Amino acid sequence: MTTRTLLFDSPFLLGFDHTRALIDRAQRAAAESYPPYNVEARGDHAVRITLAVAGFTPDDLAVTIEGRQLTVAGKREGGDADPASYLHRGIAARGFTRAFVLADGLEVTEARLEHGLLHIDLARPEERPTVRRIPISQA
Repeated sequence: MTTRTLLFDSPFLLGFDHTRALIDRAQRAAAESYPPYNVEARGDHAVRITLAVAGFTPDDLAVTIEGRQLTVAGKREGGDADPASYLHRGIAARGFTRAFVLADGLEVTEARLEHGLLHIDLARPEERPTVRRIPISQA
């Protein structure tokens, strides 16, 4: 049994349960290894996540967002050939769930399956000026 000191257990950091949950979720997601994926920067305000999902069709895949968590799930529906007919089976056919914690403001703009790769494009809208003039109405 391992013990670890948690930064957010400090009595001076009350109310950070949400941040602690995000860190725990990100650690669990990093431990997964299937399917392999890339994350690439595409300019100053865009990111692309690419997952290797050979053999999956768009109907086998689901891309969802709940809060700040992006989840990609793949489930094969029947139709696989008898495993005994394979001399070697190196292409995985198992289902998967892969989760990513998104930064504030990132939005999914497109998900596209192309040549066995699922591309998920995300963008952060241009930032608004931080100083805004608020109109004052008269009574």
